[in-house]
This record gives sequence, structure tokens and C-alpha cells, in this order.
Amino acid sequence: MIFANLAQLRPGALVISSDGFLISRNEQLATLAVRHALPAISQERSFVAAGGLMSYGRSLPETYRQAGIYTGRILKGEKPADLPVVQPTKFELMINLKTARAFGLEVPPTLLARADEVIE
Repeated sequence: MIFANLAQLRPGALVISSDGFLISRNEQLATLAVRHALPAISQERSFVAAGGLMSYGRSLPETYRQAGIYTGRILKGEKPADLPVVQPTKFELMINLKTARAFGLEVPPTLLARADEVIE
């Protein structure tokens, strides 16, 4: 029902935030976005794999690697309060060309060249 209402408002695109509830429903959200012709982007790669148009967000493997480094430092005796806050430094762009074509969108070649993964 929400997607039907959004379609009536005719937004240019939809940005889906990254939280546990929404991530667990990536497939459903991607399906609804395509059904209602709403180009959508998320921070999660799994959204694009499920049929969403694009994702741009932190690299999950890199995030896990950093967590492992922190765990090692703590296990070696460093106090967690003394460790600096680390923000993601590696981001990934994923594009679903099949979905773009369904929307009648042409993705610029320069954007495709910058993408870490393109689903055709």
C-alpha cells in the first residue's frame, strides 16, 4: 500500500535506508520498487542482487576485516576505550542493468566503469 501511494506521488527515486528491518526485506522492497516503477537505491549489495536498481555503501568484507583487527588489539590487551573510532574507507557501487532497462533508464558509461559490480 505504501508503494502504491508513493507511485501516485511520482517521486523521481527512492532511497532505502540501511537498518536491520529493511535489510531483512531487501527482496520484497526490490520487487515492490520495480512493480511500481520506482528507481531505488540502498546501501546494501543484497538489495541490487534482489532486483533493486543500485547500491552504494561500505564494503562489508572490509568492515569485517576492521572488526577483526580491533578484536585482535583488544585480545592483546588494549583497552577498547583507548582505540580510535574507525569509519569505513572503502565503498562499493553496484548497478543492476536489467532493472535500469526495465525502467527505461540509460546508465552513463562513466558510471558503469566506476561500478564495482554490474548485474546484466
